[in-house]
Amino acid sequence: MRDDAFRAYFERHHASLSRLAFLMTGDASIADDLAADALTEVWRHWDRVRSADDPAAYGHGILMNLARRWVRRRGRERLLTSGLSGLTFGSSGRTRDDHDVPAVLDVRSALRRLPHRRRACVVLRYAFGLSEQEVATTLGISAGAVKSATSRGARQLAGLLGGPVTRIDGWKAAR
Repeated sequence: MRDDAFRAYFERHHASLSRLAFLMTGDASIADDLAADALTEVWRHWDRVRSADDPAAYGHGILMNLARRWVRRRGRERLLTSGLSGLTFGSSGRTRDDHDVPAVLDVRSALRRLPHRRRACVVLRYAFGLSEQEVATTLGISAGAVKSATSRGARQLAGLLGGPVTRIDGWKAAR
């Protein structure tokens, strides 16, 4: 019975978890790994997940925590491998941070530049179509914090993409 219920959960939510992980990390292979890790955690805590008000949100919350840890770890690894500060010059004569300066029209690249909470709110609201309350439940924050982070994230994303955004790759976006 437990195996059948988890298998149904897996089949229903695996693609969604993988897509969410990709939008949060920008890396397809990492996204698959994070989705698998999230589903492993769902299995480990299956009784809790199954009894949750929204089992899908519980799984999304696990994935968001794993993605946040991956992003932080990656940032620390970059600092360790590139020297002590962003002022280290490479062979091109540009600072380490200059590689992100060119205008980026790719939404995925722009999303990676948003702070984690803003990125999470924008992705969950616009790519996944969750309500503010559903995002709040998934991330464990207040609906007001979701509203603020989503608004700021959409505005920052618009700036990164070079102007006002009313639609992002088929998603509706706030002005």
